[in-house]
Order: sequence, then C-alpha cells, then structure tokens
Amino acid sequence: MPNNDEIKGKFDQVKGKVKQGIGEVAGDQELHDEGVADEASGEVQEGFGTGKRKVGEAVKDLGDQIKK
Repeated sequence: MPNNDEIKGKFDQVKGKVKQGIGEVAGDQELHDEGVADEASGEVQEGFGTGKRKVGEAVKDLGDQIKK
C-alpha cells in the first residue's frame, strides 16, 4: 500500500503535468517551467516514499523470520 510520500509525490507529478499543459496552451513559459519543477519534485518524493516503504517491508519480513 502506498505511503503518504508516494501519494503526495504522484499528486505533484500530475499537478506539474497539468501546469505544463496549461502553460503551453496559454503561452506562459513561467507556468510551464513551474510545472516541470513540480513534476520533478513529485518524482523525487515518490521515489523517497517507495524506498521508505521497501525498507519498512524488509524490516517487517526480517522480524517475521526472527519470530519463526
């Protein structure tokens, strides 16, 4: 199950793509560039969340193995 960082990261990626699209249609380069930054930030945050989740799963699996 995705954690908060993964969800927020995905949201920021979508928000960034929307801003990029609106910026292109409106001819607003600043808005487009802001969208690129939001998308990149979202990718980083999602990656951090995924890593955090995988570490948590590995620790849980290790704990389950020790309990056996």
